[in-house]
Amino acid sequence: MFENLSERLNNIFKKLRSRGKLTEQDVNEALREVRMALLEADVHLKVVKEFVNKVKEKAIGEAVWQSLTPGQLVVKFVKDELIDIMGATSAKLNMASHPPTIFMVVGLHGSGKTTTCGKLALSFKEKGNRPLLVATDIYRPAAISQLQVLGGQIGVPVFALGEKTNPLKIVQGAIGYAGKEGRDIIIIDTAGRLHIDEELMKELVELKDFLKPHEVLLVVDAMTGQDAVNVAETFNNQVGIDGVILTKLDGDARGGAALSVKSVTGKPIKLIGVGEKLSALEVFHPERMVSRILGMGDVLTLIEKAEASVDIEKAA
Repeated sequence: MFENLSERLNNIFKKLRSRGKLTEQDVNEALREVRMALLEADVHLKVVKEFVNKVKEKAIGEAVWQSLTPGQLVVKFVKDELIDIMGATSAKLNMASHPPTIFMVVGLHGSGKTTTCGKLALSFKEKGNRPLLVATDIYRPAAISQLQVLGGQIGVPVFALGEKTNPLKIVQGAIGYAGKEGRDIIIIDTAGRLHIDEELMKELVELKDFLKPHEVLLVVDAMTGQDAVNVAETFNNQVGIDGVILTKLDGDARGGAALSVKSVTGKPIKLIGVGEKLSALEVFHPERMVSRILGMGDVLTLIEKAEASVDIEKAA
């Protein structure tokens, strides 16, 4: 993932290494290329504009720090802004003060929503929780049986009432069942569509109003690029989401969706799917992701050391 963007940015930074001080022209040329690299990586246009402006503000006229080349200084500015647009810190899942915690998982058909429900259940089970999966997708053929197969693989029960039952009745039954069985996590797999429509949104709003979930998690497919960002914006506006789970990130060499979702929706990416295995679900760490994109871990460490020494000199 991010292979193309990482390569482009590294090539841009190499060109700056011979400069003694950053001039406005140096910065403009580099940022023009950074802008193109981000757009080619499918980052949202509005996000790219804001990003470039902020880096430019910081970079122009900056004196080169001791032991650092201007190229490394630009990496620092780019790194800081990339972390900022992706959410600065990892966003934790909201948990109920009194169990059960209810997670409502939403998204379009084909985004990996049902599989993600299984991954989420497994991650909680491994932490010692007692999750329950709830099948409310009564429209897609075999959606219920898919969830039941996943539940069987990870040893987590699946509550289902068949394809002819109203989703609202299913979740009512599931809450009662969870109480009797001592289940402290309820994960609701909701219906998706191949496209966003009024009927889907109305059903999700009704379920949300009844459940009052602690988290509404939107699953989006990173491979769809800009569409992933548009889907996130629409779901947030119409249903209201608390966070995003980005799937298929391991297959997306561009990675623009990961860089755009937080800026456009204001909602953090909380988890990422990085493979087909049910264990392939990770907490999203913006800073680690940025280091991966820049492919310059050693330089970033050097910059941190330089910053520390500059602070000591100032203090003296």
